[in-house]
Amino acid sequence: MTAALATALLAPSRIALIGASADPARIPARAQRYLRRHGFTGALFPITTRAETVQGERAWPSLAAVPGAIDFAYILTGTQHVEAAVADCIARAIPAAAILADGFAESGADGAARQARLADQAREGGLRLLGPNSMGIVNVPAAIACSVNAVLDVETLPAGRWSLVSQSGSVMGTLLSRAAARGAGFAKLVSMGNEADLTAGEIVALLAEDPDTDAILLFLETIRRPDLFAEAARAAFAAGKPVIAYKLGRSEAGAKLAATHTGAIAGSDAAADAFFRANGIVRVDMIETLLELPPLLLGRAPITAPKRAVRVVTTTGGGGAMVVDRLGLAGVATAHMLDTTLAGMGKDAVATALAAARAAGDADLAVAVIGSSAQFRPQDAVAGIVASNGPHPVAAFLVPHAEASLRLLTEAGIAAFRNPEACADGIRAFLDWRAPRAEPGTGDVSAARALLLRATDEPGARAVFAALGIVDTARVIDPDAPPADLAYPVALKAAGAALAHKTEMGAVALHVADAAALAARAAEMRARLGGAIARFIAQPMARGLAEAILGYRRDPNAGPVVVLGAGGVLAEVYRDVVLRLAPVSEDEAMEMIAAVRGLAPARGYRGMARGDLPALARAVAAFSRLAALEGVAEAEINPLIVLAEGQGVTMADALLRAGADALLRAGADAPLRMEPRP
Repeated sequence: MTAALATALLAPSRIALIGASADPARIPARAQRYLRRHGFTGALFPITTRAETVQGERAWPSLAAVPGAIDFAYILTGTQHVEAAVADCIARAIPAAAILADGFAESGADGAARQARLADQAREGGLRLLGPNSMGIVNVPAAIACSVNAVLDVETLPAGRWSLVSQSGSVMGTLLSRAAARGAGFAKLVSMGNEADLTAGEIVALLAEDPDTDAILLFLETIRRPDLFAEAARAAFAAGKPVIAYKLGRSEAGAKLAATHTGAIAGSDAAADAFFRANGIVRVDMIETLLELPPLLLGRAPITAPKRAVRVVTTTGGGGAMVVDRLGLAGVATAHMLDTTLAGMGKDAVATALAAARAAGDADLAVAVIGSSAQFRPQDAVAGIVASNGPHPVAAFLVPHAEASLRLLTEAGIAAFRNPEACADGIRAFLDWRAPRAEPGTGDVSAARALLLRATDEPGARAVFAALGIVDTARVIDPDAPPADLAYPVALKAAGAALAHKTEMGAVALHVADAAALAARAAEMRARLGGAIARFIAQPMARGLAEAILGYRRDPNAGPVVVLGAGGVLAEVYRDVVLRLAPVSEDEAMEMIAAVRGLAPARGYRGMARGDLPALARAVAAFSRLAALEGVAEAEINPLIVLAEGQGVTMADALLRAGADALLRAGADAPLRMEPRP
């Protein structure tokens, strides 16, 4: 089925253009014009009732009138006619179609309902859809330019061995033109649009098996069907095809954050980062880097233990300094910089210097920085870099505007960057690249699942976390008749479904010294909070070496994620967090601990006492097993107190939020009550 879909979608030989136009000023007319301009020799069937011929070719009044099979249909009609066109495609058993029209999910509730009907219609009829809002597909080697993107007005399309999957049709044209300016071309380009049916991940899966594609570039606005996306990315990695993503959403503008601290510090973009990392996808921050990075990845595997350092060989001191400065901001050190500004360097000298830099044990790769000669003597300027190209990585930054040198390096398979920012971004991305991780299992979580319905307040949340393997030292008590073995001083907390963020609500009393003080503090809380209190819990006071926030949420795009950061009341302020897809192993948890700056004291910073980091790692791994409980939307322990070596960790505050719909789907008898943010 995959091969059949790939043929129908990416290499059709018989194409129907539904809503074709003879008016060259209209957008629908472009598809036919571009197909013929760029060499399509297959059968074209313009479908229209308004003319007998369209752009010199016979027109057909309907799909039903077309003789023989049709591989692919491009629906160019207005929004109001799309559903009828899809029905016609289904009646003709066309395997795949693209839809140009807008006015669907992007336009509001009515459009979303229209798109849902369309998806159901196609699914029931066995038709795979690209779009709506799709500018079509381009297959350069096969001379198929079935698109309305105006970039195709160019006379020729440069062929290459990279393919592009773009959720923006206009950006597809932008990247095609920008690549051409660098002397690079594409094999295939696919405009995804709204992804009512086919998703970007499914197209990546097709390209992972495409013999014309060596690297897959992504322009993304969101991640749909992360399960399919992850499977496809892993298949591409196994095939030796790097997947490089530029994704919008780095800022928080317009983000809808969840009600917990975790929701506020771990937005969907951080989850996307974790998703890419877990599945072997390289993420870049600059659109320039998306087009300049592939040669650095092709034919190579991720560095398993990168030193995060480079050696720089430069013919211009200022240019070298620009790269060094930007690399430092990107977290990449410069082990050594060889400046030959005054001496100059010929081909052999450059090649020798770069070979020495790459062979040095203190760096991951060499960076060549070329000055004015790149603009005025391109052959001479890049000869040494080209001669040094081999299995060990090398990259180049051209300081002047030097298109000829850029093309020569691109043709030689060397990553060449136009500006220091993109150079640093590309090297950072290369060093961040990881092989897809082996996802750890969650084990038996049936005990935690059984407790989920009763997790309506903090004690209920604690019970779920304890069932996953996190030690809980808190007890539900009657403050007027506390247990005789309660170890004072204690922290007393009121619990109830509406009592989230207890400190702000006055639902916490610390350092309670004895039973009399316990009863008094409880009475004060009852007077203040009244019926919001369902019960009380008490916990021995603990003083640790550090405080962490441990969070979990089911991200709508990336799926389950676990968050570790510097905890306490300032967790949202500092946002010193590390996020990974859940579940994680204890080894992954230790890597997360090492990456949180605020946990440095517990790591023994400057001779300070070390905390029980193995216990913290066990807690992170256990907590991440929430991923196996579909009903959990968010959960949090803040703070999780890290005690001294060998003494474990203490769960000071716990919160769990579940989605009623998910619980009902799981067979629960009643929905879980939600804890609102005060």
